Amino acid sequence: MTPESLGAWLLKGNADAADLASRFAAPRVRNWCVRAGYRAELMRADQPVVLWASGSRRRLVYGVWGVGRLAGSAVPGAPGEPWAVPLELTVLDPGDRVPRERLRADARLAGAEVLRQPQGANPSWLTEAEFAALREHLPPA
Repeated sequence: MTPESLGAWLLKGNADAADLASRFAAPRVRNWCVRAGYRAELMRADQPVVLWASGSRRRLVYGVWGVGRLAGSAVPGAPGEPWAVPLELTVLDPGDRVPRERLRADARLAGAEVLRQPQGANPSWLTEAEFAALREHLPPA
């Protein structure tokens, strides 16, 4: 992954580890934890971001739950704590969320890192072509 190949950052939340449905009842998400590393160091204000919900509970639709932009660079947390990145991210209405099964069925998205390596750390990413394909599945802005 390089800044030139970045289409959008993909931030993941695991519904098995947190109550995502309650957290995303609000229409906006303002920050998210990310793992320290070269990817976090590449995060900059105004880069596109996608929120990906995962988990094994069958009662929720997993996949893309939100879209927006980074509001700034990722910043280190206290010693031993994760980094955090500020966001301007809109949570999609439940009927507008894009299920992972639909994305897997789209050949343009089938190779996305989040589908190939679902256990990978935050942040993940989409290429420009993958992000363009994803936008076709999202509701009109």
